[in-house]
Amino acid sequence: MRSRTSFAVLVLMSVVLAGCGLTTKRIADIQRYPGQYFDRSVTIEGRVTSSFAGPMLPVQFYKIDDGTGEMTVLTTTTARVPGRGQWVRVQGRVEELASFGERSFGLHMREERLTIKR
Repeated sequence: MRSRTSFAVLVLMSVVLAGCGLTTKRIADIQRYPGQYFDRSVTIEGRVTSSFAGPMLPVQFYKIDDGTGEMTVLTTTTARVPGRGQWVRVQGRVEELASFGERSFGLHMREERLTIKR
């Protein structure tokens, strides 16, 4: 009986810890500590402030503001890019164009999954 209880607790803890990775991150934290998030999949959530998409462009982008900062999101999907004012939740990899010392230039996210909230 005791081994079943221990197993159940272990499974419950695994589920809780796995779910911790699904929480949204503040854009300000990603911008402040880019090295902690670089090339890792994170989730951010906020309102789209601008978007750009063209029919012949291989990359489209939009900017999200979560109230703590703004981040550019790049996407290569052929799906519709969210429009200005829409509330979105985006999971993606944090990337940068260059870094010099502690400074990061061109910090952005490459979209892996997009959810548009209605």
